[in-house]
Amino acid sequence: MSHHPPDPQDRGSAGPLDGVRVVELAGIGPGPFAAMLLGDLGADVVRVDRPGPAPLGGDPAHDVTNRNKRSVLVDLKSPEGPETVRALAARAEILVEGYRPGVAERLGVGPEECMAVNPALVYGRMTGWGQQGPLASLAGHDIGYIATAGALSMIGAPDGPPAVPANLLGDYAGGSLYLATGVLAALLTARATGRGQVVDAAIVDGTAHLTSLFWGMLAQGTWRDARGHNLLDGGCPYYGVYETADGGWMAVGALEPQFYTAFVSLLGLDGDDLPDRADPRGWPELRARFTARFKTATRKEWTAVFEGTDACVAPVLSLREAAGHPHLTGRGTYTEAHGVTQPAPAPRFSATPGTLRLPPAVPGAHTADVARDWDMPELLKDRR
Repeated sequence: MSHHPPDPQDRGSAGPLDGVRVVELAGIGPGPFAAMLLGDLGADVVRVDRPGPAPLGGDPAHDVTNRNKRSVLVDLKSPEGPETVRALAARAEILVEGYRPGVAERLGVGPEECMAVNPALVYGRMTGWGQQGPLASLAGHDIGYIATAGALSMIGAPDGPPAVPANLLGDYAGGSLYLATGVLAALLTARATGRGQVVDAAIVDGTAHLTSLFWGMLAQGTWRDARGHNLLDGGCPYYGVYETADGGWMAVGALEPQFYTAFVSLLGLDGDDLPDRADPRGWPELRARFTARFKTATRKEWTAVFEGTDACVAPVLSLREAAGHPHLTGRGTYTEAHGVTQPAPAPRFSATPGTLRLPPAVPGAHTADVARDWDMPELLKDRR
């Protein structure tokens, strides 16, 4: 793990979004992660927190998704609260919110109200079901969104239940990354035309979009609409995971012929004695042979065998193990900043790298600084 110190805010280092002002209406999950990504890339993100405890509890000082942000406290249910948010929106280029459809409008901080004071504002909306549709007003979580979008059905063994991929696939891949892409694309248009717009980022839409490759394969007849029977879903014996003698796991991705040849040789098998890998009828025997071989040694031993080769085999690491992997350490993929081990900003830029300027924002901790920097003395009137 890299132990480089975080970049001090006054060092002069700035990411590619330096100078972009973002207002984030506090929420949980994909909205905060999208705003963190913008902050990692240099944007000045002001998170509008509400008075009271955090929705999910825990110590906000360790909530990594709130790094590179500054926080102000605003009670949106107070008479002056919506006006304060609109004043922030008037000074920003992007606003991000993750309420259910209609909530921001009822609070007086919806797109119409905010864009009335800033016609060039990009208003990013993060929801699970989207702003319209039969399910739009209903509650939900990642698992339901990816189930409805068809993605959850693709993950897991054919003879078992679908495997839950934490909330990486829906909230963050199908949600946060599409929201960030959307607001940045809209920002380019706003800067060129002076006109902002609403970005409706629905997790169901983004997750469905992630399956584009497989819709093409379905059309070609090269993908079965059933998990565990295809090349990339664990059905193929040379693209899957295998348990080792000590209960560890190795991940195999030897798809191309030359990589497969190296894999089989290092595994200690005779390729000429194995079924044709291109014929799915032989896959059960291949899987049985590979399973038996991996069971003869520990994960550490198999790692040593495959390390430094083009066999496309890797140990399945835990989060803490990943932070100590030599390759990721060498790249500084993980770092220790502000007393917390965490992923470093990504992607990387040659001239304007993202930095870890600020620790996770504690609610209300930056009111005075934001009031000064955004020329908003009204933020100081109701400080608690």
